Amino acid sequence: MRIVIAEDDALLREGLALLLRAEGLDVAATAGDGSGLLDAVDTHSPDVAIVDVRMPPTHTDEGVQAAVEARRRRPGLAVLVLSAYVEQAFAADLLSTGTAGLGYLLKERVGRVQEFLDALHRVAAGGTAIDPDVVAQLLTRTRPDAGLDRLSPRERDVLALMAEGLGNTAIAGRLFVTDGAIHKHIRSIFAKLDLPPTDDVDRRVAAVLRHLEDTRRT
Repeated sequence: MRIVIAEDDALLREGLALLLRAEGLDVAATAGDGSGLLDAVDTHSPDVAIVDVRMPPTHTDEGVQAAVEARRRRPGLAVLVLSAYVEQAFAADLLSTGTAGLGYLLKERVGRVQEFLDALHRVAAGGTAIDPDVVAQLLTRTRPDAGLDRLSPRERDVLALMAEGLGNTAIAGRLFVTDGAIHKHIRSIFAKLDLPPTDDVDRRVAAVLRHLEDTRRT
C-alpha cells in the first residue's frame, strides 16, 4: 500500500508517517498543503491519501478541495480525511465524489492506533469508514423530510454501525443479535428512507449520506 500524507501540522504529519512505516506501510511522500498533496499524487501514484480538512493558506476547506481534485486526477484513489471536529458541509463536498474508498475520521481517532489502522485498511480496500462521532451528530440532527425520524432506536443503532463501514456480522456482534435480525433491520431502514435497490448507489452508505446532504442545506 503506497500512501501520501497531507497535514499542515508538522508534528502530526511526521508522527503519522512514523506510525505507518512502523506498520510496514509505504509512505511515499508527505505534504503541508493542498498543492503539495496534488504534486505527491501526480508523482507517486499512491493507493491512499491521508488528508487534513483545514490547510494553508486560509485553513478552511483546502484539504477537502485538494482531495476531491486528487480523486478526479487519479480515479480509484482512496482518501482518508482527518478533521479536528465534525465539519458536515466539508464532508458533503468530499462524499459527493462517491463513497467507495473513502473515510472521514476525527483526529483523536489516530491515537487509537488499531481503530485508525483498521479504518485505513478498510478504505484502501475500497470500503468506507466514517467516524462514529460524525454519524452520531448526523443522526441527532433530523429534518422532517429526511425520514430518519421514522427509524426505531434499534434501527438507528444499526444505521450508525453501517455508516462506520461494518458488515452485517460485525454489527450483529456489536449488538448481540443474529445476522438475520440485522438483515431485517437493514431492509426496514432502506424502506423507511425510500432507498430502492440500484446498481449505482451503495444503499448502506447512502442512508447516512443523504442526511448529511440535507443538513448541509439547512
